[in-house]
Amino acid sequence: MDSPGYIVLSRLVAQTRASAVTANNIANADTPGFRAARPLFGTVLERQLDAQVPQGGRDLAFAQDRATWRDTMPGAVATTGNPLDLALGTPEGFFAVETPRGERFTRAGRFSLNAEGQVVTAEGFAVLSTDRQPIRVAQGDSRIEVMGDGTLRTENGPVGRLRVVRFADPQQLNAEGDRIYAAPEAMQPEVVERPGVVQGAMEGSNVRPVIELTRMTEEMREFQFVAQMAEKEGERLGSAVDRILRRR
Repeated sequence: MDSPGYIVLSRLVAQTRASAVTANNIANADTPGFRAARPLFGTVLERQLDAQVPQGGRDLAFAQDRATWRDTMPGAVATTGNPLDLALGTPEGFFAVETPRGERFTRAGRFSLNAEGQVVTAEGFAVLSTDRQPIRVAQGDSRIEVMGDGTLRTENGPVGRLRVVRFADPQQLNAEGDRIYAAPEAMQPEVVERPGVVQGAMEGSNVRPVIELTRMTEEMREFQFVAQMAEKEGERLGSAVDRILRRR
């Protein structure tokens, strides 16, 4: 395969990656706390040794999948009336939760009580307090109130304060599923003193379905165009080989 074929192949790989990211965004349009992802592509230039670029031409450029960045714009907050549905007023904050893999972070504030009275996420992970212990509500406590600073209390008094943290560079967080993030060991979170917790509300996904569907349509058209180009390139190479063999 010559250089045009490799260039087309690199573009096909890039378009496949872009379509997969967009499809995942669309699939999570209704996932609480989900934040859309965006692929970032670059170009790799190849300079031929002892060859001059013809007039009006340019160096060979290959598509390169550089990274995937996360859209940190907060999602819309909807009122639910559930006392354990919590939304964060600060766009950079995350709830801290305990998982079998260690401490993790989420924006999805759809919480509930398990059989032991612990406040847990939809996945069953315990929500942590500022002292990094699971928050537990005593049996029989029926009225749960959450203050703006994250303090959770019942009719019998305070039971803990939510551990809400932020990161200097949230783009370095690694997604584990659709709403749980892990921080690299070198990153130390900072506790948010005034997280602006809103009780009885939940932050939704920041995906805008109409825009994502439009983007998916554009990406599919690009993929079809590049696939046609790859097909034409294959026909060109085949024709060239046939001519060479005929002459011989």
